[in-house]
This record gives sequence, structure tokens and C-alpha cells, in this order.
Amino acid sequence: MRQHKILPAASAALSVTLTVTACVGEGDGGGGDELRLGYFPNVTHAPAVVGVEDGILDEALGGVELNTQTFNAGPDAINALFSGEVDSAFLGPTPAVNGWSQSGGALHIIAGSTSRGAGLVVDESMEGIDDLPGSTLSTPQLGNTQDVALRWFARDQGWDVDTEGGGDLSVLPQENSDIVNAFGAGEIDGAWVPEPHLSRLLVELEGELLLDEADLWPVTDGEFVTTHLIVDADFLEGNPEAVEDLLRGHVETVDRINDDPEAAQESTIAHLESLSGGGLSPEVVASAFDNVTFTVDPVAPSLQGGADHAEAVDMLEPVDLEGIYALDPLNGVLAEAGQEEVEGF
Repeated sequence: MRQHKILPAASAALSVTLTVTACVGEGDGGGGDELRLGYFPNVTHAPAVVGVEDGILDEALGGVELNTQTFNAGPDAINALFSGEVDSAFLGPTPAVNGWSQSGGALHIIAGSTSRGAGLVVDESMEGIDDLPGSTLSTPQLGNTQDVALRWFARDQGWDVDTEGGGDLSVLPQENSDIVNAFGAGEIDGAWVPEPHLSRLLVELEGELLLDEADLWPVTDGEFVTTHLIVDADFLEGNPEAVEDLLRGHVETVDRINDDPEAAQESTIAHLESLSGGGLSPEVVASAFDNVTFTVDPVAPSLQGGADHAEAVDMLEPVDLEGIYALDPLNGVLAEAGQEEVEGF
């Protein structure tokens, strides 16, 4: 198997991944008559995808106009939040923690969205963990949530891994679509990826799931935050009713997905096709839905655990997460609906 090296520019990504401190306050910001929402066009953001596609979020916001923008990477969404391009966004844990740290607390996590749905898929020739040293494994982005998970796992095994692609494992960050192509071409031995790319490797390319990340979270019974909903702190303070209405729509969307996953899968496929002109097969989407949990619970212990892991593998400076959650609006909505409240730290 060919060994790959990360380009030198990628090793500098840790210092330029987020530039939010300089961006805070530069944008005009949303007003009370508009809410601008960012999300990713993928299955782990299904509560956003379905909520937009089925008009649930738009209806919940009433007289507040919903405008949406899609992103392919967490740092881009964070920078858009702090430059005033969006007011709220569905986002993974690592970018949210980085954004919180580098902005001095200018965002808040207001709800969970998705748990689980990530793991290590390898070529069928690999029989176990002991076969991994010497292999080339990909992650979606240097320092992203799955990249941290792989580096933490390697560290836990006693393996050396660096940001240049060297060490006991050669870790090659690249776009998710490139990962799928590289795995199909035999250019990499495996990848630690989120859904639906995990299911693409399994369903389309007959990879083997060597490690489900849920197995690494016994303290939370296998649950770990994959996506949650964040909001700009100033927008939350200035537009609490709009945020509450957004949360009502979000809770309703998650409930609908769990009550009728087949309909949600159809909406997901339709929405992704409308955005890209292509789409995922029903088999891949069904597999991805089976591997994730849609929940408004932010699974707070996993956020702290993920931050600790990122710090341990030198992907994050020490950060105090006290105050990152603002769950009172969500708990108010849940109480209205007769549902159990959720907890932060």
C-alpha cells in the first residue's frame, strides 16, 4: 500500500482553521424579522435537512423569515457565524469548541441534534486492530471531530501519529468525497468518517467496520455528540423569541424523524438531490439512519470528553467550557411539549 504524506500547508491548519476572533462583530447580524441558518448537506444534519425540506422550521418561525446556507466544513460555518453571515448553525463538536475558545464565548450550544454515526472502516484484508500500524487512514479534515477521534484512539493504543502523515499510522486528511474515491481505488487502507460516508464505504465499496466509535463511549452508553445546534450569543440575547421558535421547529423535526424514519429518509434524499443535483442511494441513507441517533439531548459529557481528547493530541489548547451551553430555551420548549428536560454541565 502506498504511503501518503500530508502537504506541508495542512500542518499549518491548526493555526488557521478558525479566525473567528478577528471576525466577531464584522457582519451586520440578523434582526428580529430574519433568522439565517447554516447546516451541512448530509445525513448527520438530517434534523436541519428534513426541517428545511418539509417546511417545519419555516412554519415554526412564523413571521420571522428563514434563510439558509449550506457548508461543507465546520470551520467555514463558524467563520460565517462570527462574520455575521448566519445567526445559527448545525455543527459538530470540535468546531464549536474551537469557536467558543477563540471567540471568548461568543456562541452557545442550544440543543443537540445527532448522536453516534462515525467509525473506522477498513479494507476487508484487515482482520483486526493489530493490522493498523503501517497503514494509511483518512479523516475528513485535520483537527476535525473524526480526525481527533482517530488520533486519540492511536494514542490510546500507544502509537505515534504526527500531522505530517508519519508515525505508526499515516493519517491523510482529505474531503469526504475524495475519501470515498481513494478507498475505492485502493489508495488508502481505511478511513474514520461520519455518516453517510461511513455507509457509502460499507454499502457501495464493501468495506468492513473495524471500529464503531460508539464503543469508545461507555460512560454515555455509546452516545456521543455528532451534531448540535449553536447560535450567536448576541443573536440569542437580542432575539430570544425567534430562537425559541427555531427550537420548537427543531424539536418537532426530531420527533417526526423518530416517529417516521422512512418518510424522513425520503425527505433527506429529495433535499440533498435538490442541493447537489446528485444524491445518495436509498440503501446508503437507510444504513446511515440506522447508525445514528436523532436527539435534542446535547450529550454534554461527550463534548467535554472530546475536548479533552483534542487537547491530549495537541489539536486544541486547554479550554474552559463552562457557559458554552444555553439550554433554558430548549428546556422551556420541552416542558411545553411534556418532554423530559436535558442537561449541560
